[in-house]
Amino acid sequence: MLWSVLRLPWPVTAAAYRRRLRPAQRAAYEALLELRISTRLPAAYLTGETFFAGLPMRSDPRALVPRSPLAELIERQFRPWIDPARVRRVLDLCTGGGCIALACAHHLPDARIEGTDISRPALELARENRRRLGLSRRVRLTESDHFSALEERRYDIIVSNPPYVGARELRSLPPEYGHEPRLALASGRDGLDSVRVILREAARHLNPGGILVVEVGNTETRVRRRWPRLPFVWLDFERGGGGVFVLTREQLTTHVR
Repeated sequence: MLWSVLRLPWPVTAAAYRRRLRPAQRAAYEALLELRISTRLPAAYLTGETFFAGLPMRSDPRALVPRSPLAELIERQFRPWIDPARVRRVLDLCTGGGCIALACAHHLPDARIEGTDISRPALELARENRRRLGLSRRVRLTESDHFSALEERRYDIIVSNPPYVGARELRSLPPEYGHEPRLALASGRDGLDSVRVILREAARHLNPGGILVVEVGNTETRVRRRWPRLPFVWLDFERGGGGVFVLTREQLTTHVR
């Protein structure tokens, strides 16, 4: 929030920490802090901007605040789970404001990306971010309920941060989450409604050797118990976060009924 008030460029250099605030800047920062405390609005909604995988993204209540650990995997070009040199098409399922799709386009410059979402307001925010980053030629945005509008299109990578919050957990979330779109959080009684669809249908939209990467957050334990025979690989991240699994097309074809 302070960087936003000072309009500092990103990344912020060490010299920025030695700056003194002018009275007007101090007042603006204190007002923003007070608004953060009194409304419990996420900081990214107050500033209207955040960063994901090193890229500036507009952020507002039309979509979730970009905060997925998938950013780290995208920066690594999905290594070692696939050779980035062979990646030509990527699907970001449940793209929201487009952060994952646009980061994939930036870090996989030879690939074409498709981002899908059921929410029209979220897709409009994604279009704004796409224009801002100059990625309109390589990123396609499609209104779709999961795979329903994709016909027979196939991809080398399907990546998704879908809704995965169950009804009980949703009631216990901090007030900040009440400002984010419920459609992007809630996923049935147990939080697995979207994951069921993805596991059931992903294989027919993956090319041979393709991979499925899905963030399920706090429902990781529930996913393990629900599909005990699926050979999930659960990822670790240097910058924190978890609940992300990888499966190959071949594993899905063999194990998913």
